Amino acid sequence: MNDMSSIELWGGLECTINRVGDRFFDQLARCGGHYARLDDLDAVAALGIRALRYPALWERIAPAGVANADWRWCDAALGRLRALGIDPIIGLVHHGSGPRSTHLLDPGFAAGLATYAAAFAERYPWVRRYTPVNEPLTTAPFAGLYGHWFPHRRNGRAFVAALLNQCCGIADAMRAIRVRVADAQLIQTEDAGSIRAGHRLATQATFENQRRWLSLDLLTGIVNEQHPLWQYLVAFGADRSQLARLHDEPVSPAVIGLNYYVTSDRFLDDRLDRYPARLHGGNGRQRYVDVDAVRVAGVGLRGHAAVLTEAWQRYHRPVAITEAHLGCTREEQMRWLAEAWHGAHAAAAQGVDVRAVAAWALLGSWDWDSLLTRADTGHYEVGPFDVRTGTPQPTALAGMITELAAGRAPAHPVLDGPGWWRRTSAVQTSARPMLITGANGTLGRAFVRACQSRGLRYIALARGDLDISNPEAVRGAVARWRRK
Repeated sequence: MNDMSSIELWGGLECTINRVGDRFFDQLARCGGHYARLDDLDAVAALGIRALRYPALWERIAPAGVANADWRWCDAALGRLRALGIDPIIGLVHHGSGPRSTHLLDPGFAAGLATYAAAFAERYPWVRRYTPVNEPLTTAPFAGLYGHWFPHRRNGRAFVAALLNQCCGIADAMRAIRVRVADAQLIQTEDAGSIRAGHRLATQATFENQRRWLSLDLLTGIVNEQHPLWQYLVAFGADRSQLARLHDEPVSPAVIGLNYYVTSDRFLDDRLDRYPARLHGGNGRQRYVDVDAVRVAGVGLRGHAAVLTEAWQRYHRPVAITEAHLGCTREEQMRWLAEAWHGAHAAAAQGVDVRAVAAWALLGSWDWDSLLTRADTGHYEVGPFDVRTGTPQPTALAGMITELAAGRAPAHPVLDGPGWWRRTSAVQTSARPMLITGANGTLGRAFVRACQSRGLRYIALARGDLDISNPEAVRGAVARWRRK
C-alpha cells in the first residue's frame, strides 16, 4: 500500500491525432514542432519528471501498414528518453481511429492495433508501460454518438461498436506486447467525470453513471449477463463474441488512470428557462441541459480525492491522476495542480493505493475549444511550457512541477488562495495579500484588475494612503499589512 511520500509526479504530452472527415489533426505537429525538436525532452527531464506519457501513435508511425512503418522519429525520441532516465508510458492511439485503412467501426481495428503493438514491442523491448488506447469512453461517443470525429455516426449501435472495438484493441495489443515483454503493464486512462441531477432526472443520471465505467468494467472482466448494462449493450448490437472474450480473458490494468478536469463533473438540469435554446437536449423522453457541475450552485466539483477513492473501491486496483491540466491563467493552473496533488495525498491517507499525479499537456494544447473539429481557431492553452515562439519557455507552473518532483512543497503565494472553482469571499481571507501602491494611477489600476481576474488577494493604497518616497512609511506599511 502506498503512503503519502510514495506518490510519483509524472508528466504527459497532449498528443491527440484525431480524424475529421479526410483530415487528421495532430497536436504535436501544432505544438511548435515537437517532432523536429528533441530538446523538448531535455527540458522535461530538467523538471525532475522521471515518467512520461509519450506517444508512438499508430496513425503517424505506420500509416501504410507495419511493413512500411517509419521508426526513425521513435528511435530518436525513445533513445533520448532512455538516455535521460525517463520511463515512457507509451500511447499507441490517442483519441484516434487508426490509419486511413481502418476506423473504430472496422471489425479489423483490434487486430490491426495488435499487429502494430507487436511490432513496437519487438523493436523496443525495454519499454514496460503502455496505454494502447487513451480514454476509449471519450472517443467512442465523439465518433459514434455525437458525430464530431470520424466516422461521424450518431447512434447507439455505433457507440457500442466503437467502444468494444477499442477495448478489444487494448486487450489484444497487451496480449501481443506480453508475448515479447512478459512483464509489460497496462496503464489504462479514462475520463473521471460523474453525472448528478435533480430527482426528475435521477434515472438518466443513474444510467450515465453506470455507462461512464463501461470501458474499465469491460477490461477488468466484470461485464456479464448480471451487469446493469448488459441488456443495453445487447440491444445496441454488441458483438457477443467480443463480450465473451473480454469477460473470459480480462487484461486488467496495473494502474487505472483517471483524467479529471474542471469540466468532468456534469449536472443534468431540466430548468430549461435558465439556459439558451442551443444548449437544450434530452434523451427522447425528457428535455434537459447537460452543464458543468462546477457552475451550478450547491453542486460543484467532487474533487480528486473523491474520484480516486471511488475507482479504488470499485476495482481494487492502483489508481493515478493521469491528466492534471486546466486551460486558464498560470495562477489557476498552479492551483489546479496543487489541488490534484493534495487530493491524491488525501486519498492515500485514507488507504487508497495512489501511484502518481501526471502534470498534463507539458507543451500545451491546441484547438480543444472546437473539440479538435477545426484547425483554424488558433486557440492555444499554455502548459508548463509555452511553445508559441518555437522554443519551449518555462512558465510558473514549470517551477512548481520542479518543486513537487523534488519532494518539496511549493511555497508560491498564489497557492494561498483557492482556485476559481472553490472561490468564495469567505475563504479569501487566509491568503497573503499583494500590496499595490499608487492604486488610483494607470499602473495601479491595471494591477488591481489583474489581481481581481486572477483571484489574488490584494491591498490597494492610493498616494494619499502611502508616500512611497518615504522609506520609513513604506517599511511601516509593509509591516502593518503583512499582519492582516
